[in-house]
Amino acid sequence: MKVASEPSAGALNAQLEALTLRAIKAEHRDLNGLLFSWTLSCPSFLLSDSKSRLGQWLPDVKTIELSRELLVAMSWGAVVEVLKHEMAHQYVDEVLGASDQTAHGPAFRRVCGERGIDARASGVPTRDENAEPAGAEQAALEKIARLLTLANSQNEHEAQAAMAAAQRLMLKYNLEECERNVTRDYSFRHVGKPTGRVYEAPRILALILSEHFFVETIWISVWRPLEGKRGSVIELCGTRTNVEMAEYAHDFLMQTSERLWREHKRAHSIRGNRDRRAFLAGVMTGFRDKLQSQKQDHRQHGLVWRGDPRLSAYLKQRHPRSHWTRYSSSHDRAAHAEGQRAGSTIVLHRGLTRGAENRGRLLGSG
Repeated sequence: MKVASEPSAGALNAQLEALTLRAIKAEHRDLNGLLFSWTLSCPSFLLSDSKSRLGQWLPDVKTIELSRELLVAMSWGAVVEVLKHEMAHQYVDEVLGASDQTAHGPAFRRVCGERGIDARASGVPTRDENAEPAGAEQAALEKIARLLTLANSQNEHEAQAAMAAAQRLMLKYNLEECERNVTRDYSFRHVGKPTGRVYEAPRILALILSEHFFVETIWISVWRPLEGKRGSVIELCGTRTNVEMAEYAHDFLMQTSERLWREHKRAHSIRGNRDRRAFLAGVMTGFRDKLQSQKQDHRQHGLVWRGDPRLSAYLKQRHPRSHWTRYSSSHDRAAHAEGQRAGSTIVLHRGLTRGAENRGRLLGSG
């Protein structure tokens, strides 16, 4: 789990702590219904200053204890995963009464497995800082790295061809992995900064990631402890490799779209930001159209991605009550058309780095 660059734990004052504990209690109530069929009692909740233990279930006093460090240094998604982990302990204690087993014994692992909860001691899915991809994954990553490096070419045709080849290689790799019917290790990650309102450009970007980067995406509601309010953030679900690729694409496109808007303002002597959101939505639409065209080319070569049923099941297990929502668009705005033209020229580039500065990451910074 990535550590966010937030203020220290001292920034969580008494009022923010009270609001956060209320949010944690609400999460427990919802998860009790979703995952445990309302079988758990409502415990007390306590925040600790522990830096070595993210959370623990205290059966004698019916209390779930969470670390303040967890609340300010990690995403809300990590907080919820730790809460699920401790609720699994609560279930083993209150419902199964399996007091004769170790804390992470067979009963606990079974409860976690049935509900898609991380059974490791930390309770949080983490990025292994020393893990190296193995076998076919390593070979595919090295080829994709070379292709994305070629996409830096000043020659427009070479750059476009390199990006298309990288996309095709990702497609072939994922198709082969699904056809092999091997067990794939899925995880999740939150990308971007949680916001109070979700605008059109990030919504289109979430579609791009789910349609072309072999991940499932979903907008989820999160609590922002340091602000004392709720927000929404994109959650990516997929294999380690695909989540890493999708996260890089997300950051790259967010930064590139903002750069294109600044260039557009300078070129047209625009002072304000009235049309910024429409322009950014156009950029995402233009890039999405470009990837859709590449997908048609792949279809002509017999490469058709029909999705990963097991990944869809993983997403459903994590979010059993997800639903679709319709939003309005800004397609009728002139700024949207300008952004769409700019987005159609974007080439996703830079390599998958393995250097010390990006140790444990498949891709460097966007």
